[in-house]
Amino acid sequence: MKSFHFFIAMLLVIGISLAAGHALSARSEQAAAPAAGMSSQSSAGTFPKDVYADTGNRLPAIKKDSLDDAGKKLYDARGPVDSFGPGAIRLYSLPVSEHMGSVNDFLRHKAGLDPRLVELAILVTARESDSEYEWTAHEPQGLKAGLQPEVIDIVRFRKSTDGLAEKDAVIIQLGREVMGKHHVSSDVAARALNLFGKQGLVNIVSLMGDYASTAILLNAFDQHIRPTDKALLPIP
Repeated sequence: MKSFHFFIAMLLVIGISLAAGHALSARSEQAAAPAAGMSSQSSAGTFPKDVYADTGNRLPAIKKDSLDDAGKKLYDARGPVDSFGPGAIRLYSLPVSEHMGSVNDFLRHKAGLDPRLVELAILVTARESDSEYEWTAHEPQGLKAGLQPEVIDIVRFRKSTDGLAEKDAVIIQLGREVMGKHHVSSDVAARALNLFGKQGLVNIVSLMGDYASTAILLNAFDQHIRPTDKALLPIP
């Protein structure tokens, strides 16, 4: 049964990746009066009026005591963190939280991908989805995994990949094409397949799909970075 659930979750991730180019990136500020717990303060100066101060998005922080035992376990699995980000949002749908968490853990840590290239694929996805929260969370992780600042800036500013190592260039071009053009050219596809093999390429594309779906989630709920963080991605 677990393998069936995992398979369904993987299909969901790959399907969502096809829509990543249409990720919602607008930062709307509604005129309605703020609900209890909302705030106008953020690192950028103001949160929109429909955004809660304790989450930085349009949903209030979920209380651990309101969850069943399975939910409490997922809540605790997030570790000692605040209520910002996709993990907190997904707690409103415990099956989504459980299955998407399993997919993410597999693709990031158990699929045999180089951690440096994992972070590169995530940053490309964040850039092409204009996901400020996702980028700001993963740029430090990319540096820690060994990504050079100049490679990160090529992604950040959508510069040419000429002169990059072949694997870096192909991952960047693959992400730009599949999310920006909704199609991968024969040349890029062939190069990627030659470099990573069939399973490796499926894993990389699925990883991009996972983070594309996360970007959609974050953008739909207008997730802002933490007030203590500095925005690291120029939008658009």
